[in-house]
Amino acid sequence: MTGSGLSGPGKLGPSFSGTDFSRRRTMFGAATLMGASVLPTWRRAALAADTYDVIIIGAGTAGLPAAIFAAERSSKVLVIEKAPVLGGTLDRTGGQTTAAGTTFQKALGIEDTAQSHYDDVMRITRNTSDPVLTRLWVQNAGDTMNWIAGHGLKLVEGTPNLGQHEHLSRPRAHLPIDGGRQYFRILEPLLRDKEKAGRIRVVVGARAADLIQDKSGAVIGVSVQDENGKLQDFMTKNVVLTSGGCLANARLFEDLHGVPLYYAAGYPFCEGDGIILGQGAGGYVRGGEMFCPLIATLTADDSTPSASVGGFDSDAQHRPPWELWVNANGRRFVAEDHPSEAFKERTLAAQRSHRLWLIFDQEILEKAPELVRGWKPQQYQDALAKGHPMFFRADTLDVLGARAGLNPAALTETVTDYNTRRASGQADVWGREYRPAAVAKPPYYAVRLQGYGLLTWAGLAVDENLCVIRRDGSPIPNLFAAGEVIGKGTFGDSYCNGSGVTPALTFGRLLGRKILKI
Repeated sequence: MTGSGLSGPGKLGPSFSGTDFSRRRTMFGAATLMGASVLPTWRRAALAADTYDVIIIGAGTAGLPAAIFAAERSSKVLVIEKAPVLGGTLDRTGGQTTAAGTTFQKALGIEDTAQSHYDDVMRITRNTSDPVLTRLWVQNAGDTMNWIAGHGLKLVEGTPNLGQHEHLSRPRAHLPIDGGRQYFRILEPLLRDKEKAGRIRVVVGARAADLIQDKSGAVIGVSVQDENGKLQDFMTKNVVLTSGGCLANARLFEDLHGVPLYYAAGYPFCEGDGIILGQGAGGYVRGGEMFCPLIATLTADDSTPSASVGGFDSDAQHRPPWELWVNANGRRFVAEDHPSEAFKERTLAAQRSHRLWLIFDQEILEKAPELVRGWKPQQYQDALAKGHPMFFRADTLDVLGARAGLNPAALTETVTDYNTRRASGQADVWGREYRPAAVAKPPYYAVRLQGYGLLTWAGLAVDENLCVIRRDGSPIPNLFAAGEVIGKGTFGDSYCNGSGVTPALTFGRLLGRKILKI
């Protein structure tokens, strides 16, 4: 396996923005790659640097277990990671996983089944979650968690529980101490052991630039670019795309989801490479139309994407709301104390630009639980004094509306209606029950918050074997995918506890353990 010309561990190849990387791929297609692709397949195979049973593109949440288990069955596994380190987004995720029948549940006397887990996912997502992928996830998640538990997984006290988001029907949400970092601390040594044994070759700082296909369309190799821009072919029986989503590629994100990437939260190497490679091989992307924003973040400015300077707890069970929420028209659009986070998020998704304004007065600012996490009343005054573009204050509601870019008459009518109904004991027009104070003591305030996404919802379509498929449903031979590169088929149109990390770990394990043809 020597003489490949690829950089070794710790080396970092050139980094491109989403736009630059797309241009780079175009350059490859027009020049460098074209020079190789005009060669007959047999000739490319003869000139290839090496041949592997499995090539895994991306060493994150799905790629690590895929490599570990593939190496149990083969001594010819190549892992290509374009970042300088392994782990992908495991260094920033909370790591919440959901699974039924785990050793942690059994220790607490919690009875649970995969069917109950499946029913919860379909309930929360209103049956929009892909039933095939969801079934594959929930039926194998327990075994995956028990395998990780056997390697020393430690959970936060009080878990398994009902989850950090829309509540489950029974405690099956597992939260590891130190979040996703703990998963990496378990997985990375297992991978390195296989590497030391000569069963896995790990290369960082290198990009998968193209997939090699034979005349039938089967994927038979990968063209890889090293840190010096040199391209070499590697042949294989299986290619697994586990390179993450596209949250570091604002242009691609908007193209695939139809909404701007408002919040810059992506792992810088998640530029959508795997999605582009899969499409180039004949696959297609699905799921972007179901994107649903989280509620909500305080952005630094109006740039797209923007940094976040504060979070907002919209869960009425954690923080009962005192303020009002209005949309860009100055109208309320949901009961702020609605018990379902999924319902409120889907309602926000229907509002223009996925924005909401918090409306409150001086009394609420001083007495209510923190509106923006960690922000004290004086910080609001400081932000206003500095002209922060998301903060507004006025002595009257109509002036507040004008300053915040809201319809002044509509805002005044909205707040007056809320106050009147509250004072007279009438039912709230949106069904809100928790009404601790009127919004009636000036000065009045508005804070603009932005709905945002932390995940790529659009991804490559795969079948029940995690094989990338064409639009007609036919699989592309030898091409598989798992993790965020396949989008959020296990989310549907709603956030569901554990629907990101758990399927990635589980599907990666399944691929390496039995699906790949080794």
